[in-house]
Amino acid sequence: MYVPKHFEETDPAVLHRLIESQPLGAWVTTATGGLEVNHLPFLFDPQRGPHGTLLGHVARANPAWQALSTAAECVVIFQGPQAYISPSWYPSKQAHGKVVPTWNYAVVHAHGVARAIEDPVWLLDLVGRLSERHEAGQRVPWKVSDAPRDYIDGLLNAIVGIEIPVSRLIGKWKVSQNRPAADRLGVAAGLRSQGNDPMAQLVGRDAASILPPE
Repeated sequence: MYVPKHFEETDPAVLHRLIESQPLGAWVTTATGGLEVNHLPFLFDPQRGPHGTLLGHVARANPAWQALSTAAECVVIFQGPQAYISPSWYPSKQAHGKVVPTWNYAVVHAHGVARAIEDPVWLLDLVGRLSERHEAGQRVPWKVSDAPRDYIDGLLNAIVGIEIPVSRLIGKWKVSQNRPAADRLGVAAGLRSQGNDPMAQLVGRDAASILPPE
């Protein structure tokens, strides 16, 4: 991924927060004849390994896990807030007109070598943790133990676990850092008018503090 220095995000805590808040990752692996892409909800364990570990599962019928190689790196893409940016939001448009549209986004690429796990005990723990994580906001959270055990065992036989120790995390926060502070504030206001508060917060971060004194 091309990452100009002013768009680079290297703070592990910031990268981890995006992964944890947007857990559906696009998992890109190599396959015979090209690339294979699957979309999986991942658990992220920041304490396992120097850059954390991603945990997920695929259907046993999915050929992606069978093609895994200990020599081939894969990447998981986590997409954060994104938005079209209109040049009409820039105060500089009125000053000189030398502005064009762009697109803002925050994204994390997690690289590593994946391995497949078929251990039913490991898989049961994983689906339990996934359910606990995503059921937390429900009034009556569903638990794996709510379903008959023989039914769960049958489903576990139909999936394969995926574990990816992360070797490197690359973050790109393209949030108008290359624009003057007044333009950034204009972009933040435009985004809020469209209800995109997550991107507005990223764009507006520190913009007020770098405005020149009056």
